[in-house]
Amino acid sequence: MAQKKVKSLPKADVEAIFGAFAASNPEPRGELDYVNPFTLLVAVVLSAQATDAGVNKATKTLFQLADTPEKMVGLGAAGIEERIKKIGLFRNKAKNVFALSQQLVERFGSEVPADREALESLPGVGRKTANVVLNIAFRQPTIAVDTHLFRVANRTALAPGKTPLEVETGLLKVVPDQYLLHAHHWLILHGRYICKARKPECWRCIIAPWCRFEPKTPPPKGA
Repeated sequence: MAQKKVKSLPKADVEAIFGAFAASNPEPRGELDYVNPFTLLVAVVLSAQATDAGVNKATKTLFQLADTPEKMVGLGAAGIEERIKKIGLFRNKAKNVFALSQQLVERFGSEVPADREALESLPGVGRKTANVVLNIAFRQPTIAVDTHLFRVANRTALAPGKTPLEVETGLLKVVPDQYLLHAHHWLILHGRYICKARKPECWRCIIAPWCRFEPKTPPPKGA
């Protein structure tokens, strides 16, 4: 659906959007299963180009066997691979999980660091993964830009940008401080279930009054 280039939203509209999200879902949660910061980190690494549901199915058994870096190293890359083989890119992901577990043991005393630079130094961990871990495990007000959030930020004109980093930087500038902790969860969930890629469901969107996406998608016949 074609869309004209739009300017960023005024401050009042941004406030209204996040106020609506907060009223609708005061404590949003990610959809990956985990039991501690280490298993969260592993789950996020495994979620690249895979569904959260698929990752959760694989990690249910994996985390029962290995919920610490030492136990994960004990499984070995082959053991990890065997338990995640239904996830896309599982061979490379198994190598990364094994290697990052080794490095957590050797460099960080088996603890997941609450530091972006340290996290991004681990195998398989990029900026988005680091932001998710910092936000969920350590409650830092970071913005993890996935495809859903990137789409919503541009469609609504909350933070138009050509790259994930541009969108992240834009959101950090405009999202009111009181909403920053949960902002990326609200936007990701909104993109996943309402502002869908092929056909946004504008007729049931709680932020439609302030969104600049046009034309708004009408409800299906008979709805």
